[in-house]
Amino acid sequence: MFQDFKLVSDRPVSIQVKEYVNRLIIKGALQADQKLPSTREMSVLLKVSRNTVIAAYEGLEDDGFTYAIPGKGSYVAAMVGQSAVDNGGSDGSSTWEIDWKARMNEYAVSAVDLDMMKQGIRAQKGTISFTSIAPDEQLFDLGDVRRAFMDRMAIEGQVLLNYGYAKGYKPLIDYLMHYMENKGVDIIGKDMLITGGFTEGFDIVLSALRPSARRGAAICENPTHHTAIKNLKLQGFEITGIPMECDGIDVERLEEVLQNNSFDLAYLTPSYHNPTGIVMSPAKRSAVMKLMARHQIPVIEDGFNEELRYSGAHIAPLIATAGQGNGVIYIGSFSKVLFPGLRVGWVLGDRALIDTLESIKRARTIHTSTIDQSILYQYMLNGNFDKHVKKARTEYKRKYELTKACCEAHLPEAQVSGDGGLHLFLTFPAGVNTRQLLEACNEQGVIFTPGDKFFIQEGEGTNTLRLGFSRVTDENIERGIQIIGKQTRNFLKA
Repeated sequence: MFQDFKLVSDRPVSIQVKEYVNRLIIKGALQADQKLPSTREMSVLLKVSRNTVIAAYEGLEDDGFTYAIPGKGSYVAAMVGQSAVDNGGSDGSSTWEIDWKARMNEYAVSAVDLDMMKQGIRAQKGTISFTSIAPDEQLFDLGDVRRAFMDRMAIEGQVLLNYGYAKGYKPLIDYLMHYMENKGVDIIGKDMLITGGFTEGFDIVLSALRPSARRGAAICENPTHHTAIKNLKLQGFEITGIPMECDGIDVERLEEVLQNNSFDLAYLTPSYHNPTGIVMSPAKRSAVMKLMARHQIPVIEDGFNEELRYSGAHIAPLIATAGQGNGVIYIGSFSKVLFPGLRVGWVLGDRALIDTLESIKRARTIHTSTIDQSILYQYMLNGNFDKHVKKARTEYKRKYELTKACCEAHLPEAQVSGDGGLHLFLTFPAGVNTRQLLEACNEQGVIFTPGDKFFIQEGEGTNTLRLGFSRVTDENIERGIQIIGKQTRNFLKA
C-alpha cells in the first residue's frame, strides 16, 4: 500500500496527499478504526515533507474521514453509507444498475441525434481545421480584461459573489439598451433580459412562444444556423425554409408561403448570415418587415456577427426598422467579436414579453453569472470594446480577403458567398458531395463543416460547405484550400 502515490505539478502537495488517503478510505483499502501511519512514517512512504502530511491529516479530520486520539495517532473514521466494494452491496446484494439510455425521453434522444459536435470529425494533431467560427484568442487583450475584473471587484466585489437578478445586471442592461439605441432601435416600450449567450436566449423565447395544444410552425432562411434548427426541433416546431438569394431571403417565395400557411414565428439572421455570410439588402429588409406585419408573425432576429462588417455603411437591424412596433425580438451577443467564454447575451423585446421571459429564466437558471456580466460591463465602460472591435475588424478583414482570394484561385468550381464575419460559404457543382469530399480532405489533413448541416430537410445542401477562417494561420489557409481544390477536381473527374 502507498506505493501508487504520484505527484502532479499543478496542485498543492498537501491536498494531493489528503485526496490520495481519502480515496483509499472510500475504496475500503483502509478500514474503519484502522490506525494510519504516523506523520513521520507517511512522509517517508510518500516521499513528501512531514509538514505536508500533518496538513493532509488535519484536512482529513476536518472532513470527517479520520479522527485523532491524543498521544496515539490518527485513525480511519467509520463512514455512514460507505461505498460498496467489488461490485456488490455491503450486504452481499447485487449493485443497483439502471439502463439510463432506455430511460431517456424523446427530447433527450433528439438532442443527441442533433448534436453536431458529437457527430463531427475529431481533428488529429496538425490538422488544418476550417470548422470553427469562434474568435481568435490571440486577439484577446488579457490586460484589459484583468483590469476590468479588478476595477469592478474593487467597487462591488462582495455583491458580485452573491446571487444576482434573473433579469440581469442593471448597469450592463442600461449600457446595452443605449448600445442598441445607437443602432437605431426605438427602446420606448422595450426591455432587456440578460442570458447565457444566444442559445439560452433563443431557447427561452421558443419555450414561451411554443403553442400548448399543437406543434408550432416556424419559418426561416434555408440554410440557417444549425443551433437554431436543433432548438426549434427540440421545442416541437415544424420548420419551413425559404431559399436564400445573393442579397438575402427570397422575398417572392416568402410571400407565396405566407399566403398559404400560418406561422407562430419567424427566425431570421439579416446580417452576416450563418452559414452563407450574406447581408440582407435594405430593400429586402423593408419588404420582409411589411410581410411579417401584414401576417402578424413575430420575428426572432439573430444579431449574429453584426459588428464584423468590413466595408460599407452600417445597416440597421430589423428591430430598428420596426420603429415603435413590438413585433421583433432581438437576440444579441458579443461571442463572435469578444469573448465567448463569458457566455453573456441579451434578448431585447416588448416590455410585457421580457417580463414573462424573466420568470422563465428565474425558474431555469436563477440568473446569468453576475461576475461575467460585470466584467463585460466594466470592459466596455473602460472604452476597450471599440478598440478591440477596430483591431478585430482589421485582422478578420485581412483573413477574409485572403480566404476569398484563395478560394477564387484554387476553387474556381465553387460559388463563394460571404460579405463579412468569420466564414465563407461554398456551393459546388451537383456532382460534388461535400461529406465525401470531407473524408478525402481529412486523409490529407484538412477538415471543414459540410453544408447540409444547415439545411432544413435531409438531402439538401449536400454540395455545400462552410469554411471558417478566424483561427487558421495565413499559411494554413492557403495550403488547406489548395488541398480542398485538388480533392474537388478528383471528384469532378470521377
